[in-house]
Amino acid sequence: MRYVFALLAVLGIVFSSFALREHYRTEDSPCHINDVWDCGEVNHSQYAMVLGIPVAIIGMAGYLGLGVMAMRRANRALLVASVLGLAFSLYLAHIEKDVLRTWCIYCVGSLGVIFLITLLAIATNVFGRNRQTAS
Repeated sequence: MRYVFALLAVLGIVFSSFALREHYRTEDSPCHINDVWDCGEVNHSQYAMVLGIPVAIIGMAGYLGLGVMAMRRANRALLVASVLGLAFSLYLAHIEKDVLRTWCIYCVGSLGVIFLITLLAIATNVFGRNRQTAS
């Protein structure tokens, strides 16, 4: 299971790196699909930085940490960290939906990845405990 977590973490890093590229892009965004889907608008907004750090870098660091926790089989820490990451991603999705009214395809992809990691972390912790109890 740890390799599944690690693979998902790598996918999250890929989505975050694409978002970071959009953050620093000066020309038109290639993922500007229409007024509803525009990665450039989202990644150039005031919400794309936290304490002067691009949100995409925070995402990359978070996914790296999740991958390390998975490889070390730190399942409880992975669960806590993934829930925090999901909460932050849901907050950002709220900003995209209700404030910016524009979505970033990379951000939505990242939200899907952190959702899967969280779901699997819950299952790993619940079923892992049941297996230990049964032994």
